[in-house]
Amino acid sequence: MSWLPVALLAVPLAGAVLLAVPVGSAARGPTARERWFPRYGLAVSGITLALSAVLAAAFDHDDPARMQFVTNLPWIPGLGLRFHLGVDGVSLPLVLLTALLTFLCFAYLCRGRPAGSGRVPVPGRSVTPPPGGPSTPSPGDSPGAVSGRPSEPADGGRPRALAFTLLVLEVGMIGTFLALDLLLFFVFFEVVLIPMYFVIAVWGGHRRRAAATKFILYTLLGSVVLLLGLLFIWAQTGTLDMTALARAHGAGMSRAAQILAFLAVGAGLAVKTPMWPLHTWLPDAHTEAPTVGSVLLAGVLLKMGTYGFARIAVPMLPGGATVLAPWLGAFAVIGIIYGSLACLAQRDLKRMIAYSSVGHMGFVLLGFAALTPAGFNGALFGNIAHGLITALLFFVVGSIKERYGTAEIPSLGGGMLTRLPRLGSVLTFAAVASLGLPGLAGFWGEVLSLLGAFRPAAGLPRSLYLVFMALGGLGTVLTAAYFLSMLSRVTHGRPVETVHAPVLAAVGPADTGGTGNTESGENTADVGSPGRGRGHGRRGMRDVAPHELVAWVPLMALILLLGLWPKALLDVTGPVARSLLGAP
Repeated sequence: MSWLPVALLAVPLAGAVLLAVPVGSAARGPTARERWFPRYGLAVSGITLALSAVLAAAFDHDDPARMQFVTNLPWIPGLGLRFHLGVDGVSLPLVLLTALLTFLCFAYLCRGRPAGSGRVPVPGRSVTPPPGGPSTPSPGDSPGAVSGRPSEPADGGRPRALAFTLLVLEVGMIGTFLALDLLLFFVFFEVVLIPMYFVIAVWGGHRRRAAATKFILYTLLGSVVLLLGLLFIWAQTGTLDMTALARAHGAGMSRAAQILAFLAVGAGLAVKTPMWPLHTWLPDAHTEAPTVGSVLLAGVLLKMGTYGFARIAVPMLPGGATVLAPWLGAFAVIGIIYGSLACLAQRDLKRMIAYSSVGHMGFVLLGFAALTPAGFNGALFGNIAHGLITALLFFVVGSIKERYGTAEIPSLGGGMLTRLPRLGSVLTFAAVASLGLPGLAGFWGEVLSLLGAFRPAAGLPRSLYLVFMALGGLGTVLTAAYFLSMLSRVTHGRPVETVHAPVLAAVGPADTGGTGNTESGENTADVGSPGRGRGHGRRGMRDVAPHELVAWVPLMALILLLGLWPKALLDVTGPVARSLLGAP
């Protein structure tokens, strides 16, 4: 069964290559092309998901710490580089998560007309006019993004290019979790940057170019530092074999060398995680990315950074980890508090969820900083829980923007549970899962990370970690505060209809009864009681659509399953966590 990891990479890669080959599809109409390419991507990603399910079924769950389905072939013999792939209890859940989210993204794109709109949507496209109304176009912005009209590229949203980009992205994400050679890991780690850049820059919102540029500059700079750290480990140990390096637990490297390597590797991974204060690219990237871009960015790409801590930094450099773990914990709890306070100040739903990721990933880093099996398990569990919950949140917010034309909390008018009861209920479920309600997946990762801080590894200052635990506990309170505040303003209360004056002026009287596909800025005008003006069109909005149920129900089921039965995941991650830490 060692062919399975290769097949997991080959299927999406072959699917992307076929999309790059010119075919005679000119006879198809624009609408047919828009629908065919997402369905093609759905089929390819469905095969990949099926292969990952086979991988999970054939996995020896009695020995998850052992590397399984190993493929080890010469890659560049002159440099001693090998095409070395495998899976264990750390990487298996992440491979499954990646395959699932990619499949669900294509399922979300396989839709017809959006609820409340008379236009065929650009797949996953987010359109954001500048606050305050129309302005002069900036480089790369289409006229529609400035005027307030739905901005649609001349090619109908480039569905073929989007499918190609997402499949290449899937190759890089899965490859990162399967790679067992340090430089092969780095290659896959970097492969994801270019397609994600184009997802943001081509299909993003009004400020997409600036957000994409910020994303690529931050992540490339972090990658340079990461590469230097990996090369330093190679120079010190003479091997790139990640399994051998993990078994050695730093043997062959002096304490000073381990500290230096941990600094370089940790800094490079911290950018992708992201860890405060290296997080500033994330809110802009999430706000401007299309729905599917935000889902994969939060659900998978952030996990690549924390996976690097679990696979490389902590097990390979234990001497450096022991010295720098208190600093890692300090940055983690600062991120928890900072992210929560930033969320309380946000007016945009996507931006709020982006800042919430800074706080949630802080809990993951705090678990790693404890250097104990409990903390390590909390970090690994939190990784998967955050991927499921935040993906659901971004899916739901994307659907809200399609219906309302905005994600601005004040502009949504409240009363969503009255106006769109199913959509409001799913938003409520995702929010309470993210705030860590017991019985849902978000609870266990945070609790285990705090437990790890309560009893850190020997040699770490317990009094300092008790402070970390207290601050982390405060972070959970603040998390509940901003999510409950958001729900009280969006889902509860009497619906209050608002209309965005610049958008209304741009679309004209004929369009004011629908919701359009636009986002507005700050200027709003009350149009009176519910059911009047634009509110009449909103009352006719469709609630949750079938393609949305296909994308959301699996995530909701897994969030509930892991919340009620955490043993299903902990049995897989527990033995490998002890092995990577060298614990009995």
